[in-house]
Amino acid sequence: MSAPQRIRVLVVDDHAVVRSGLATFLQAFDDFELVGEAGDGSEAVRRCAEVSPDVILMDLLMPEMDGIAATRAIRERHPDVQVIALTSFQDQGRVQAALDAGALGYLLKNVSADELARAIRSARAGRPTLGPEATQILIHAATRSPEPGHDLTPREREVLALMIRGLNNAQIAKRLVVNRSTAKFHVSNILTKLGVASRTEAVALALTHHLVPEERR
Repeated sequence: MSAPQRIRVLVVDDHAVVRSGLATFLQAFDDFELVGEAGDGSEAVRRCAEVSPDVILMDLLMPEMDGIAATRAIRERHPDVQVIALTSFQDQGRVQAALDAGALGYLLKNVSADELARAIRSARAGRPTLGPEATQILIHAATRSPEPGHDLTPREREVLALMIRGLNNAQIAKRLVVNRSTAKFHVSNILTKLGVASRTEAVALALTHHLVPEERR
């Protein structure tokens, strides 16, 4: 009976010491094979085409082309190659951007050897792996309440800017060249969307949350 095929891994990181450490880690497992290294995203794209890895361990913050752009390019050209983002950063923007680019996993560099090994095997099988920090970030983003004013239309923000400047409905109508009923309709919608009962409350909320750019005031 032939031995199972080893998982071919490409390591991408702009720090040589990190690449060396990951290479040593991979050598400790019989089912992993290091097939190449890259020091930035553009090199990773080239090396991926040359060595045909199964899984890529991808740093995110690198010169030239970052890991997110490299992940997107690789997934577009080689959809069978799976990418695990392996980074020191755990902010929501990077987590979401990496996953949107096509990364199947997101782990911090302080992950244990056994956890990283499981993630590589899972990625080869097409199963995602998220570190607990990334999971918490995504849960928080999905469950937190929307920011006040997130659903205001551009026209309503324009009206809100005029409300902040103290204009009444008649003055708003004149400024926007609409009739008073239209201005009143916009003001009513703004109060409803902001969850307030008066113009004064709407203005206070808008100023507190910076709902209108300074140049519009």
